[in-house]
Amino acid sequence: MIDQIHTVLERIEHGWPELHILVVGDLMLDRYIRGEVARISPEAPVPVVRAIHQSEQPGGAANVAMNLARLGAHVTLVGFTGGDANQDSLRALLEREGIACIFLADPDYPTITKLRILGGSQQMLRLDSERLTPRPPAHTAQLLAAVEQHLSTAPLCHGLILSDYAKGVLTPQSCQPLIQAARRRGLPVLIDPKSADLSRYRGATTLCPNLSELHAAIRLRNPEATATLESTLSAAQQMVADLELDFLTATLSEKGIALVGPESIRIDPAKARQVFDVSGAGDTALAVLALGLTSGLAPFTAIQLANLAAGIVVGKVGTVPIEHHELMGAIQPAIQLQAAEKVVSRSELQHRVAAWRANGERVAFTNGCFDLLHVGHITVLEQSRQTADRLIVAINSDQSVQQLKGPTRPIVGQQQRARVLSALGCVDAVVVFDEPTPLELIVTVRPDILVKGGDYSAETVVGAAEMASWGGQVRIVPTVEGHSTTRLIARGAGKAEPA
Repeated sequence: MIDQIHTVLERIEHGWPELHILVVGDLMLDRYIRGEVARISPEAPVPVVRAIHQSEQPGGAANVAMNLARLGAHVTLVGFTGGDANQDSLRALLEREGIACIFLADPDYPTITKLRILGGSQQMLRLDSERLTPRPPAHTAQLLAAVEQHLSTAPLCHGLILSDYAKGVLTPQSCQPLIQAARRRGLPVLIDPKSADLSRYRGATTLCPNLSELHAAIRLRNPEATATLESTLSAAQQMVADLELDFLTATLSEKGIALVGPESIRIDPAKARQVFDVSGAGDTALAVLALGLTSGLAPFTAIQLANLAAGIVVGKVGTVPIEHHELMGAIQPAIQLQAAEKVVSRSELQHRVAAWRANGERVAFTNGCFDLLHVGHITVLEQSRQTADRLIVAINSDQSVQQLKGPTRPIVGQQQRARVLSALGCVDAVVVFDEPTPLELIVTVRPDILVKGGDYSAETVVGAAEMASWGGQVRIVPTVEGHSTTRLIARGAGKAEPA
């Protein structure tokens, strides 16, 4: 279960869109040819793939940037390309997502491209196009100058991600100046390392190696080290101190993700999912972890969220970033576990609505005093629920009812009224408001359907104009004749019922 669930939802919805993250690393273009395998080639003992579909996706550091952008953050991406057609394709894909690209082009080093050929969901072949010789020192100087200029002149940056795919960008000569430039500005630095010599990443906020990368780093320091999980994490704990990290984040495959601090180790277990393709899962986890930390979430809460996100993308084929609605939909069970009661505060209601929408559900809204619940109320509520997947009932507070009905009302207090309404199967959430009308609440929730019972017209309902502004609808449902709270009160007092 994710810690601080309501804080998490608030950060995702309102904090992440305000963040600006700088990503530096190895840029790649991932190409896919998908097809069917029905026979073996007569020319050689290899399968023949009949191509059906071709696609392109940003890969490497560019995939980290895509994950950040799909989750709502502002992103600037810095890296090397080849000034070629593949660079143009990569730029087009990234800029379509609103990602600012600082490409340092050199035609002697072509844009790194990976072509994967798949028969069904099975990868048959990968063809890499790249130059493996080391880059000249001038490239490092060019990279550092571009990053320094961005940090000095661009809008406020909230964090730096270094995405290392061992393609010659994040060398010992570039890593330390990059880390120090960010740290001087108080920025968190998150690194996906590929070098077994982790000393080049000294001073980062966190490193995010997978288990095999962590084993390699430990064996480099101590060739006699055993490879049990317990000994590995214990050695990682010593690394945190030696490398001056805040903590280390280790992805443990089917075991989950570990937060290794200087004095403690916590593991968030993996969520059971069908795995189709692990490519890109580390990028997704890194992006979500960065957003979590830079938006102020506690490290373990951010790791829990990253673990959940990685579990989503392994169920996809290919390098595919996570979508905002997918993450929100995955969080929904945690919301239900921690907020089983239907009576919610205004902020809790916003979180609940966000989860419903992430799940593709339509939301209806109705309101009233609901002082003495009667069959007329029940009928209106049932009809309201039939207009959408979820129904919110907003009730006037005791103070608001007194202003509308007089000092003798309400008969039943707001807590009791809310609790009775929450027991109805047709009601999904109950919220209390103090204002004379629910207009402010309607604007906050932005329901798909606004329902009112009685003799109103759609134009005279409070909130009708606002509903139209975001494409919502107003529905009027008939009330049951002869049933009202006023009649019930009069009958109970032995008075003549109002006509």
